[in-house]
Amino acid sequence: MMIQPRVLVLRAPGANCDRESAFAFERAGAIAERVHVYRLLERPDLLADYQILCIPGGFSYGDDLGAGRILGSQIQHHLCGALREFRDAGKLLLGICNGFQILIKSGMLLDDDAQGRPAATLTNNDSGKFEDRWIELRTTSRKCVFFNGIESMYLPVAHAEGKFVPRDAATLAALEAAGQLALRYRPRGGGEAGYPDNPNGSVGAVAGVCDTTGRVCGLMPHPERHIDPTQHPRWSRGPLAREGDGLQVFRNAVRFFA
Repeated sequence: MMIQPRVLVLRAPGANCDRESAFAFERAGAIAERVHVYRLLERPDLLADYQILCIPGGFSYGDDLGAGRILGSQIQHHLCGALREFRDAGKLLLGICNGFQILIKSGMLLDDDAQGRPAATLTNNDSGKFEDRWIELRTTSRKCVFFNGIESMYLPVAHAEGKFVPRDAATLAALEAAGQLALRYRPRGGGEAGYPDNPNGSVGAVAGVCDTTGRVCGLMPHPERHIDPTQHPRWSRGPLAREGDGLQVFRNAVRFFA
C-alpha cells in the first residue's frame, strides 16, 4: 500500500527555493509543508510528524560566512541529535545546492574520520564566479534512494561554491567503493568532464553524494527546476517530453514509502 509521505521543507533567512521544492514534492504525490528553522529550533520534536526532510537551495543567511556555514552550524549544535534520530528511523533527507552545502558542513551527510576531520567540503568554483547553466548528469551508484532507476538527467546549476573536494585521494576512493558518489557531471564529448560540463571543477566530477544508508543525499544541481517539460531551455524547439528530468528524484522519495 502506498502511503502519502509528509515532507518538511526547511525555510531559513535567505533561502529561496523552498516553494519550488515543496511544489515538486507535491507534484510527486507527497504532502509538503514549509517550516522555518526557528520553529524547528524551538520544537525539534516536529520532525516526528514527517517522513522526508528537504533543505532547499538559496543563500541561507546570505552565505555571509561561506555557503551554508551558519545554518550548518545551527544544525550541528542544536538539531544534530534530532536529525540523527530522524535518519535512523528510516526516513529521508535531501539537500539541494545550498542544502547540500548545509548537510556537508553540519556533518549530517558524510562521516568524519577518527581525528574529527570532515571527509569532504564544497568550496569556490574554479571559474571564480557564480555558475548558472544547464548541465548533463549521470548516476554512478545504485545506493542512493533518490536516484533509483535514473541513468542520466539534464538539470540547471546555480552556485558559486559547488566544487566538491574530498579530504584526500584515499577518502575519495573509499566513498566511491562504498557507492556514495551517486551523481557526476557528464561530459558532452566523452572523456573527463572539464569546464563547462563540470561547472565548478569538482574532484572526480562529483555532483551529488549520499550517506552509507543511501537515504541522505546532497546534490548541487536543482531537480526542482526541471519537473515540467516546458522548463527545459529548448522546450519549444522539439517534441515535448512527458515530464522534466528532475521529477523522478522526488517521485523516488515518495515511492520509498510504498
